[in-house]
Amino acid sequence: MKFIPTSLRDAFIVELEPFQDQRGLFARTFDKQQFASIGHRREFVQFNHSVTNFRGTLRGLHYQVPPSCEVKLIRCVRGRVHDVIVDVRKDSPTFRQHLAVELSDDNLRMLYIPEGFAHGFQTLADDTQLIYHHSAYYNPASERGIRYSDPALGIQWPLTPTVVSEKDQQYALLNPDFEGVTP
Repeated sequence: MKFIPTSLRDAFIVELEPFQDQRGLFARTFDKQQFASIGHRREFVQFNHSVTNFRGTLRGLHYQVPPSCEVKLIRCVRGRVHDVIVDVRKDSPTFRQHLAVELSDDNLRMLYIPEGFAHGFQTLADDTQLIYHHSAYYNPASERGIRYSDPALGIQWPLTPTVVSEKDQQYALLNPDFEGVTP
């Protein structure tokens, strides 16, 4: 696999290097030693699978604060998503900046998201499925979010959102005094 640095410090696009023959395709999606080469030291403790029924659905922007900050590794296994991360790390040189990446079932890319980032995505196809690897357990007391439409972030979603949960619609805009999180 190849680790491609992004404009946000410590976040990587991971390109899988498949082996193909007449049987089909094989690709390794995680190798502890290879991930250590980019500074990943945390163990993944929870794997989640989301199924999103409709194109245009928007989920996010979600993150967890200490003691439950988490690294995430995201892969689209069916359909396509416009995946977005926002750096909310206190004192980070890329604080409040965002990155958008298309993940799909055929581009063999994953997104490595370090601690202290908010994450969200919009589906670009019906019946889209993502696999998430998390380095911390979900903790409702540590859960936070930023409204996906916050003008201060300037995120350009490719489609008009068709479905957004009430919870995600209710997240606050970033307060100008927001100093970020310390993972």
